[in-house]
Amino acid sequence: MKGLKATDLAQMTVEELTAKLAEVEEEQFRIRFRTATEAVENPIQFRTRRRDIARIKTMLTQKERGTK
Repeated sequence: MKGLKATDLAQMTVEELTAKLAEVEEEQFRIRFRTATEAVENPIQFRTRRRDIARIKTMLTQKERGTK
């Protein structure tokens, strides 16, 4: 899965963003767990998920404050 784009996230509702956040956090946990137990074929996945989580949280904050 590639990184999420801010334009795609801006079109989502708060409920969709919350669900996506839970999904990405679960993926991050699985990647972290795999890293601890075995070699991961693409270690950049962890960085990508971390940035996706930050993007989603930023969009949630903007929507809650009514900006953009």
